[in-house]
Amino acid sequence: MTDSTRSVGRGGYWYNDAPGQKERARRVLEALRTYRAAEAAMRRRTRDSMAMGENELLALRYLLRQPGHSARPYELARYLGITSASVTTMIDKLVNDGRVERVGVTGDRRGIMITATAHANEEVRDTLGKMHIRMYAVASKMSPTQQKHVVDFLEAMVDAVDHVEPA
Repeated sequence: MTDSTRSVGRGGYWYNDAPGQKERARRVLEALRTYRAAEAAMRRRTRDSMAMGENELLALRYLLRQPGHSARPYELARYLGITSASVTTMIDKLVNDGRVERVGVTGDRRGIMITATAHANEEVRDTLGKMHIRMYAVASKMSPTQQKHVVDFLEAMVDAVDHVEPA
């Protein structure tokens, strides 16, 4: 029997009921939820200011992190979890808006790469740049030990939410 299983039987629910531990854990999780809500609101404001949908913004950010700011359409579809038809429609809109371009693959007559334009790069940097500077300032003020703890915590949370079993 694990500690968490034992704590359920002693009146706890999900958390070990050591003195103060439940309250501290609740405060950490509440702070994480509050951050996630603030980030979601920021993304909504960003999408609205750029007149883009969620997947379009995610696709641009994905492309801008890739070598050459390029990816194949199937990579975008896989990353976004959408169908090839949906990614084609999205790419068409981004091309029409001047944010991406289709570039042929040398030696593959049918292959194309989707490349973010310089305009898209500048637009994303102008829109998100000040926020990223503020975020970097917060992270850089932390001690190396604090930074390690935050990274370890966030990586563990990713593992926790990525490994939820279906009901």
